[in-house]
Amino acid sequence: MEAIGQEKIDIDGEAVELSQLVEAYKKSKNPIESKAKRKYREAQELKPYQAELIKLQKHLEQTNEKMIILFEGRDAAGKGGTIRRVTRYMNEKHYRVVALGKPTEEQRTQWYYQKYVNHFPRGGEIVLFDRSWYNRAMVESVFGFCTPKEYEDFMQGVKGFEKDLIRQGINLIKLYFSVTKEEQARRFEKRKTDPLRQWKLSEIDVQAQERWDDFTNTKYEMLRRTHSHETPWTIIRSDDKHKARLEAIKVILNSVRYEGRDPEIDYVTDPEIVVSGSRELELMEAERIKEGKFLG
Repeated sequence: MEAIGQEKIDIDGEAVELSQLVEAYKKSKNPIESKAKRKYREAQELKPYQAELIKLQKHLEQTNEKMIILFEGRDAAGKGGTIRRVTRYMNEKHYRVVALGKPTEEQRTQWYYQKYVNHFPRGGEIVLFDRSWYNRAMVESVFGFCTPKEYEDFMQGVKGFEKDLIRQGINLIKLYFSVTKEEQARRFEKRKTDPLRQWKLSEIDVQAQERWDDFTNTKYEMLRRTHSHETPWTIIRSDDKHKARLEAIKVILNSVRYEGRDPEIDYVTDPEIVVSGSRELELMEAERIKEGKFLG
């Protein structure tokens, strides 16, 4: 590369104006700066709501109430990132995140819910399940990790199990994170190429795209049979991670009345992001009529 006069530079035999190089360099820098600014802005937008979560947590502690939050959804739907934002400033003494692995041989012989019940909250505590007993309704069913009878027993009994939790005074919040097939594929690709994220990519993740329709059909059945007025599902559209995190926090804050609620904050959820389980069923049924199958 050599200079040609004062205005142009020779690059591989082509004369390029210096002003063009300067402009290209500026453009290459802007996305990096914009990303940093965007992340800072998003973190600032979350902070008032995270402060409200601390008030909610204090309320539960003072009233000795219990809360369980289920984070369900497809792989790479943003469950883990949302949990981290929800708990970031919370008092660690009064919440726990539970992410259980494959059942042990002993657990396989126990009552299905037992391994989850062992992690239930004490008075004044929040437990956030990164996947929950609904593993049986989704992953286990799709991949054949449970028998048809085990699946059917779960589907017939789970509403009664959850209603009993409500009767015993537990605040139960069920969140399902819904990501599009295209966005899931993009996130999987990022996991493949990013050495800091590769640990997130499992064999089941690899098959998730291939089994997309199976998961969609199973999602529909799960919502149809386990959504109720007493124990409803709330769908979080999570293609935009930041909006999904913000709106999920709003859903949690709106679930309990607590003192000291900041009146200056907007607690109204975005209907483009937060969808009731019953509305999601209507949308999926409309898709099936129009397209001949469920899409997502």
